[in-house]
Order: sequence, then C-alpha cells, then structure tokens
Amino acid sequence: MDEHSYVTGLRSERRNPSRRPLAKRKSQLLKIVAGLCLVALAPSLSGQQQEPEPKPLRFDVAPFAGYRTSMSFPIEPHVSGTNPTVVLEANPSYGASFGVRLSEGGLVEGRWARQDSYVHSEGITPATPRQHLVLNQFHLDCSREYVVDPWPQWARPFVMLSVGATHLSGSATADFTRFSFGMGGGIRFYPSRHVGFKVQAEWVPVLADPQVAFVCGGGCIIHVGGTLASQGEVLAGPFFRF
Repeated sequence: MDEHSYVTGLRSERRNPSRRPLAKRKSQLLKIVAGLCLVALAPSLSGQQQEPEPKPLRFDVAPFAGYRTSMSFPIEPHVSGTNPTVVLEANPSYGASFGVRLSEGGLVEGRWARQDSYVHSEGITPATPRQHLVLNQFHLDCSREYVVDPWPQWARPFVMLSVGATHLSGSATADFTRFSFGMGGGIRFYPSRHVGFKVQAEWVPVLADPQVAFVCGGGCIIHVGGTLASQGEVLAGPFFRF
C-alpha cells in the first residue's frame, strides 16, 4: 500500500468513527438472536426425539374355565336334631367377562359364569333321585390391583368384590333367581401389553330367601331357603386388552 492510499483510509475512518462499533453491535445482535432461536427450538427438538406415550388400554375381555364347589340348601321345615339338605354337586364351570379400566389398576367387569351340575338330597328318607341342574351367575366385579415391591412388574395381585344374581334351573327340578355376591382375589400376569393371564379364587354365596321349592319327583316338593348357601369358585384364563 502506498502512502497516498494509507492516508486516504485514515481520513475515511476519521470521518466515520461509528462504523466499527456499529458492525460490532450487529454481530452481537445476530449472536443473541441465534441463541434465542436455539433455546426456543430446544423443547420441540427434544420432544421429537422422545417416543410418544402409548395409548391407554381401557377394555378387557376374559374367557375362563374353573371349578365350583358344592352348595347346600337347608330343607325347611325339618325335625329338630336333623339337618336335611338339598345339595348342588361340585362341578367344572366356565364363562366370560368384559370390563372397563377406570385406571391402570382399577377394573370394573360384567361377568357371566355357568355350571352344569346335579342336585340330590341328604338327610331325608327316602332320598330323592339325582337330577340335572344348571347354574347361571351374572355379577358385577370390582377389582383393584397392587404392585408389590419384591414381585416382578408383570405379576400383580388383586382383590375383588362382586354383586349380582344367580339363576338355578332344571327341566323339572327348580327354576328361580336369587341375590348373590362374592369376595376374593388372585393374580394377573402381564407377559405382553395386550395379552395376559389370571388366576382367581372367590367365595360366591347365594341368598336363598325367600324360600324356594325343589320338585323331587312323584309329586314330592321340598322347600329350602332362609339362609346363605355358600359356594366357592377357582378359575383361570387369558385376558385381552385393547
């Protein structure tokens, strides 16, 4: 650079002393704007990287098979010192339920169970003939699951209460419906998100009041009732969530 150019540039800087600070301010402003943009975009970028939460599964469908114990109905009236009964024999059972989850651990289900069995008398002479009888039970089940620390996450115990009605019918034996309820619990296993398996045990008594009549053949009619007729059920089966 010759002496003339140097002198000219020096004169120009003297004439515009604010040009260098202005350029410096522009550079700082651009840096601030860029920083604010990065801060604003950071939440959306991190949200794009995270996997979306899975949709809650609200409905359960559960077929099952089980076994029901015997159930005894006391005969009324009877001679003092005796205990004559009509007995519904123990037999396998099966059914299905459909439920709605109010929360991940709270389930409300409508459950139907059926038992094909036989009924006979005990403690009376002559004994009545053994006859076919069908039990159909319709209950509303309310259950609550719990997470137990020592247990794995895929195994959850639960407790339940149920209420509903039980219908007993035979070709010529009996045909009546009475109030029933239940208390029990079990374990649900979750090998996958949509399919599981449960084991359940429940006490399901039937209130045989008012009295009901059993036809025992040959014009014989037996009256039973006035008390709780206890029965237990153990069942197991898969359930499907969607």
